[in-house]
Amino acid sequence: LERRGDWEGLARFAETNIARDRFSADWRMVAGYAYSRLGQHERAIESHAQAVRLAPDQMIGWTLLAQAYRAAGQPARAVTTLERALLVRRDSRVMLYLLGEAYSDLGRLESALGAYGEALQLDGEFAEAWFSMGRAYGRLGRTAEAEKVAQVLQRLNPGLASELSRVLSPRK
Repeated sequence: LERRGDWEGLARFAETNIARDRFSADWRMVAGYAYSRLGQHERAIESHAQAVRLAPDQMIGWTLLAQAYRAAGQPARAVTTLERALLVRRDSRVMLYLLGEAYSDLGRLESALGAYGEALQLDGEFAEAWFSMGRAYGRLGRTAEAEKVAQVLQRLNPGLASELSRVLSPRK
């Protein structure tokens, strides 16, 4: 169903399986994913929140819930979700990166830089985090730092480095 892009079919299939096993976090995540793909963000949030309640140790559930909040235009709820998840497990580069993105959505660029920096401490080759860090530096007018990030990014992912240059070019 996923390969065909049949998101309605996938949502129905997941809901059928949830009805059979109402304690399955996995099927709730599948349903939430399908709802996200359908643009039904509130239903996605509901499904992912239930998955987190059922399996708080599964970091993917927290990540999907935060992404659903961001897609629904609720970055503050995404921040709260990710901060809670990071209390469970602090060593997730993806969650730290998403926390940076949610902070950036809120215009809290210094906080975003801190989150990106923590993600990069865990994985110094996480190109998307470097890109977002460079973008945040650019938005803050910190051109020298943004250009240093662009140099690192050029080595890691030339395509993202070019995109960062385009993002920063009006600021030069």
